[in-house]
Amino acid sequence: MKKFTIVFIMAAFALFLGSCADSNKTDGNAEAADSTEVKKTTLVAYFTASELRTTERVAKRLAEATDADLFEILPALAYTTEDLDWKDEDSRSTIEMKDSTARPEIAEKLENMDQYTTIYVGFPIWWYTAPRIINTFLEQYDLTGKTIIPFATSGGSDMGKSGEDLKKASAPNANWILPGKVLNGNPPVDSIKAWVETLQLNKED
Repeated sequence: MKKFTIVFIMAAFALFLGSCADSNKTDGNAEAADSTEVKKTTLVAYFTASELRTTERVAKRLAEATDADLFEILPALAYTTEDLDWKDEDSRSTIEMKDSTARPEIAEKLENMDQYTTIYVGFPIWWYTAPRIINTFLEQYDLTGKTIIPFATSGGSDMGKSGEDLKKASAPNANWILPGKVLNGNPPVDSIKAWVETLQLNKED
């Protein structure tokens, strides 16, 4: 009887050790899976100013269409309705747009910019070009060799020279696909995908 008890205890202990080994193996596989997670290489960065958040809606659809990460360019000091009054010569936005060297401060910097090879940059058209905060955003990073595609929302203007202005002033060493595109209203994801397919993203300037 005593001998049987000892054999039983030894068998149970062996089963316990085997269970621990399987558990450790499973945990190790989980860690390996986490370490091999594929990082996205496309980013949609956007600035939206109005309460309607028009540019944000378009940016989210573009991110869905391109399977991209999404990043909002937030000003350190938010724009008020008065700030956005383009008819007021003394409004914040008017003053900034009259000064090509103005660089409004951004609240947060993207720390993993190095992982992205293609960057869509979106903004509302102000005074026929991009808001100065887009220059601030671009100048925070080394964008050498990265592909940048501008897109915009507008009440009536087209892209104009907004892309060329940004390239010249703030990211001359990036590969720009110009002129970009105005995406107004609520464009369906399929139509955005159709536009993206025309960009020939493997073709440099």
